[in-house]
Amino acid sequence: MSGRSGRGQPRSSRPNDPGTLILTSLASGPKHGHALAKDIEGFTGVRLGPGSLYGAITRLEQRGLIEPLAADTRRRPYRLTPAGRDALGETVDDMRRIVDTGTERLRVASPFPTGGRIPRSGRGFA
Repeated sequence: MSGRSGRGQPRSSRPNDPGTLILTSLASGPKHGHALAKDIEGFTGVRLGPGSLYGAITRLEQRGLIEPLAADTRRRPYRLTPAGRDALGETVDDMRRIVDTGTERLRVASPFPTGGRIPRSGRGFA
């Protein structure tokens, strides 16, 4: 999860990382800041504040992972660049490996049939 991208940039694969959430949102098409925040809240339940959202947008733009489009009235939409699509793909692959390993280990460790669901104790992480 703390690997490096092909461009020598540290990658962040945390599923709640604002950059990862923004890239995921933009994978379905260009959006301006407010639309990004609403989309992200819709698919994750995470509400990004303006500082987190626009700070991450600035970092992603500086890294060449997103680019602004012509402003639509007061709103400036952003879209993924090819490098952004690649970075998101690497992040998704990293998360998939973790999910697959966790799922396998939980199922092997559980003596109870789960019908395809991951058994949970009802407690959060320590």
